[in-house]
Amino acid sequence: MFQSWEGLTFLHWRYEVDQILKLLPPQVSLDTFDGAAWVGLTPFRVTNLRSPFTPALPWLSRFPETNVRTYVRGPDGEPGVWFFTLECARLAAVLGARATFRLPYRWARMSVSTMDGRIEYCSQRHRGMGNGRTDILVEPAETIQAGDFDNFLTARYRLYTVAGGRLGSADIEHAPWPLQRGRVMRIEQSLVEHSGVPKPSGEPIVHYSQNVDVRIGRLRWSG
Repeated sequence: MFQSWEGLTFLHWRYEVDQILKLLPPQVSLDTFDGAAWVGLTPFRVTNLRSPFTPALPWLSRFPETNVRTYVRGPDGEPGVWFFTLECARLAAVLGARATFRLPYRWARMSVSTMDGRIEYCSQRHRGMGNGRTDILVEPAETIQAGDFDNFLTARYRLYTVAGGRLGSADIEHAPWPLQRGRVMRIEQSLVEHSGVPKPSGEPIVHYSQNVDVRIGRLRWSG
């Protein structure tokens, strides 16, 4: 699957290891930094979504998405992402991703807009999808050279999922993130705590990236 990710903000909170470890399946191990687990809330816009050898369809290939995630390692030690939820504004994309990648996608009313150099993200799950909403305003700041901690939070090139007791993984290919710092101007959210994760506390660590082109490989099953 090919797609572009635009106007993406990473919001991360620090957690005690035991808080997140108990939420993971035994097939993966928690990846930590500075002795802590980290949970991210990541809103962005998907564009140019298409399968190999097919064009991007105008309406279906462009929509907002938001995920809640933490960081893990597979049995071979390869670092990756574990998703607690992926909110998406297109029902067809939700159904397709659930069937193809076995990921916990949920349908939501969503918008991403730009105003005076700031990015606003809004999301509300549709009825039947449970509670969970976001209302976030972020101001991108200075460009940075990514260090070890920045890369730990953002440079993840594999996703993991479990279905029927089997571990699946897919590789994510893209150029290194062009990262900027970011400032939260407004954040109201209940999505993290309605995705099975304890409510975050304190101010998040913020990164922003304008655009990256992505290729997501086939899902592979182990065991």
